[in-house]
Amino acid sequence: MRARAPHGGAPRDTPWLDDSAGRVMRPYTASGGRTRPAVALDLLSLVTATGVRPRGPLGAEHALALRLCAGAAAVTVAELSGQLRLPAVVVKVLLSDLVEHGAVTAQAPRFPGGGPLGAADHNLLRAVLDGLRRRL
Repeated sequence: MRARAPHGGAPRDTPWLDDSAGRVMRPYTASGGRTRPAVALDLLSLVTATGVRPRGPLGAEHALALRLCAGAAAVTVAELSGQLRLPAVVVKVLLSDLVEHGAVTAQAPRFPGGGPLGAADHNLLRAVLDGLRRRL
């Protein structure tokens, strides 16, 4: 089923969207019903296309995600989720497939202090929390 463009024009690039109906498939169809990616990805992971073509056929969403990655120096999982209009967990599964095929690489986000949150970050968060408590 291809979506129709408004006023009977040519079909759009995405086969799963219809201008009047919106999404005409369940998001988890794009990931084959899988809800857990094989590769650990964070919402802030930076994804970059490698230029390697995936071996074997992948779905339309895989191809679109790969095209979006190739169109930028690096893009986050969260940005791709918004651009694809798919839940982040579905995008993580799609990207995980592309990582396994060697078509993209993913780099975990880096935070100041080397860890998830440095000591300075904890102090800043405590100060913000204290300030909010005083105002409430």
